[in-house]
Amino acid sequence: MKEILKIVKLNKRYHTVNGEIEAVKDFSFNVDDSSFIAIVGPSGCGKSTILSILCGIEKKSGGKILFNKKDAVIGYMLQNDTLLPWLSVLDNALLGLKINGNLNKETKERTISLIKTYGLGDFINSYPSSLSGGMRQRVALIRTLAINPDILLLDEAFSSLDYQTRLEVSNDVYEIIKKEKKTTIMVTHDIGEAISMADTVIVLSKRPAKIKNVYKIKFNDNTTPSDKRTHEQFNTYYKMIWEDLDINV
Repeated sequence: MKEILKIVKLNKRYHTVNGEIEAVKDFSFNVDDSSFIAIVGPSGCGKSTILSILCGIEKKSGGKILFNKKDAVIGYMLQNDTLLPWLSVLDNALLGLKINGNLNKETKERTISLIKTYGLGDFINSYPSSLSGGMRQRVALIRTLAINPDILLLDEAFSSLDYQTRLEVSNDVYEIIKKEKKTTIMVTHDIGEAISMADTVIVLSKRPAKIKNVYKIKFNDNTTPSDKRTHEQFNTYYKMIWEDLDINV
């Protein structure tokens, strides 16, 4: 499989009035094209910091981030859908293209096609207030996909939803990502979410975040995230990752 990103000994340190805080230490990992990677770890260990560095929001303190192409496009989907209430579904979905200066007839048509393909065609002129939580997250994902990212970053993207909606949206997002063949790195505190959606789960230590273990997730058949949660293999992975997490430390 083609390698799309190489991370070598990534480090991040913050300087405060009380001294230096080391958030990430010697994080190294290779990301293959079309892979789905989930990062889990204790609360506050530095999971989201890694995504912030990858998309350029924060600067690294050391190490290398090597993309396989110049000017790689990164799509970043946050915990909140951040839809603008005064814009329609279509205009919200086009927002990233407008900001990047890439809105034209072709990219607009592609975005409309995404909206229709993923079940929002009847709501294309509706406003966010009339959408369910799951539909809003779908619009947020389409907005991110509209810029045609090389790598999609999901930062606790479903944590604001209630449990049932979260499971439904996980299925939707998983199917969309797989159909669009997008390389994805997801940060989540939900072990079940990580196991059911990703093909690789990276377990981080407490701060400073270092890789404690890497699990290749393999199920006997290709099913939805909800279905995977009922498999015997799911419980086996869950137990191993839970024991790695140092939750009580």
